[in-house]
Amino acid sequence: MMISPLAVKSVPLYLVHLKNQSIYQQLQLEEALLRADDRNWCVINMGSPSAIVMGISGKPELLLNEQILAEQPVPVIRRFSGGGTVFIDPNTFFISWICNTAHSGVECCPARLHEWTAAIYQTMFPSLGMKLVENDYVIGERKFGGNAQYLCKARWLHHSSLLWDYHSDNMRYLKMPAKIPKYRNSRSHDEFLCRLCDHFESLEQWNKQLLEGIYCRFNVKIATEEMVEEVLHRPHRKGLTKN
Repeated sequence: MMISPLAVKSVPLYLVHLKNQSIYQQLQLEEALLRADDRNWCVINMGSPSAIVMGISGKPELLLNEQILAEQPVPVIRRFSGGGTVFIDPNTFFISWICNTAHSGVECCPARLHEWTAAIYQTMFPSLGMKLVENDYVIGERKFGGNAQYLCKARWLHHSSLLWDYHSDNMRYLKMPAKIPKYRNSRSHDEFLCRLCDHFESLEQWNKQLLEGIYCRFNVKIATEEMVEEVLHRPHRKGLTKN
């Protein structure tokens, strides 16, 4: 797919670079930026405390190992968007795009959004050999990134959770879902997932390439804390929940 950055180069993309922000707080912010603002945003975060994040229609009894959750509790958060269930920890890297269709040139269609974001990352990290397979980001046949989306009439959100690293023990919190990608072939978590840290010299190298790629393709403006807080406190519908 041909990459279409913000169609009008003069249109800013506001970059929010978080660190150690909880995923609940990040999702609160994303919902505000989507519903209560009309600018284009990119939100980056890493270092979130451990939690389980579910899609809006996920059923805990079908997706979570409730015995382990009772013995070793972690927060369970239900996104305001769709997507699967993930266990996140400080080694999960998040990047979200919240844009207007008119500026991005990407229609509010799940397939087009997946293609658009995958094409951007493929050009940023050509040596990675990443592919888009059934809405997942994969290297070879192993997944390193999953996505969730929210589509409005002329505005969309695409949220990605990328595995810089992960601890196999944490996967015990999750059951094998009834609906799985065909390419998974019923593989266990360890057989199905891979780590970005195995493909880069350091987290600094990953961050450098990512930011250089964003600045190269977009008219980037750094969002101030005051700007973000002001949007966060605007009245808007809130679909995010936390147990």
